[in-house]
Amino acid sequence: MTDQITIYHNPRCRKSRATLTLLHDAGVEPEIILYLEAPPTAQRLRELLQAMGMSARDLMRTNEAVYKELGLADVTLGEDALIEQMVAHPILIERPIVIAGEQVRLCRPPERVGELIGATS
Repeated sequence: MTDQITIYHNPRCRKSRATLTLLHDAGVEPEIILYLEAPPTAQRLRELLQAMGMSARDLMRTNEAVYKELGLADVTLGEDALIEQMVAHPILIERPIVIAGEQVRLCRPPERVGELIGATS
């Protein structure tokens, strides 16, 4: 495996922990980014979204209290506004996001990480 694997990880999230376990079980030692402590920049978030073929709204955790408090369900809010809120409040970012080379996946369910491990073998 030549490509570095990176995971945007929240150790308190069951799915994120399960994804990390699957990586470890496959012999992968990923770079771990604790995104709640070190959130991606707006530009990096745009790159990740583009690579995943997702919109900012697709990647938002809509059940978080801050989502409701900030009125983010408002359909008139554009991509830039949503991305800025995700950078300011990284708890809004769905996880885990795993990167392997040019491939990026939201690993929900965690087993989706297998698509990336196979891509880099």
